[in-house]
Amino acid sequence: MNSLFPAMAAAGPMAAAWTAHTVWMRRRLDAARRDPLTGLDTRAAFERRAVRGLAKGPHVVLVLDLDGFKKLNDTFGHAAGDEAIRSTAASLDDTLTDRPGSVAARLGGDEFAAIVPLPDAAVLPWLLGGLHGEITAPFAYRGRTLAVGASIGAALTAALPTPSLSLALRRADEAMYAAKRSGGGWRVAEGIEPLPTVNGRRAGRSGTHGGAR
Repeated sequence: MNSLFPAMAAAGPMAAAWTAHTVWMRRRLDAARRDPLTGLDTRAAFERRAVRGLAKGPHVVLVLDLDGFKKLNDTFGHAAGDEAIRSTAASLDDTLTDRPGSVAARLGGDEFAAIVPLPDAAVLPWLLGGLHGEITAPFAYRGRTLAVGASIGAALTAALPTPSLSLALRRADEAMYAAKRSGGGWRVAEGIEPLPTVNGRRAGRSGTHGGAR
């Protein structure tokens, strides 16, 4: 029996090392799925989760882009821009907290996306209006009160031929760009046909509903 003690003693550090390695790997994987500035999903993680989510029922897919972000960066510096990005992410979290199954992501720069379960499309104007109000509310930065605008595009999966994430994102992006060309606010892509791109952006036009400022 005594011969077991050296083996058990050696196994202890090995088990501890393996546990530590497993925890480290999990943290690395989680970090790869999260945007380091906002804590939101990265594009790749968002796409994986969103595809699974859309299969469960009607959703609205959102694409949003900040207005006046470059001017804020140029005027107050990149740290102020980072704070605007963090504030936008917090607004997304606050708006979607009470909607289980929602997934939000930072796609890159000042562009974000989300999917939100929406069995009743009648509540969409309140959702978009509330989100737009949250994002454009002033935020504090080093003793100053700053603000950015926002353009939000939405696509209802129930209005699409198939609940495809790529198609929904494209329609939402078209609606977002239509809102941006109108001065900001929000647009729903219902009825918007796919449009050609111009320098990588969609040449949007007005949707069937609007709340542009």
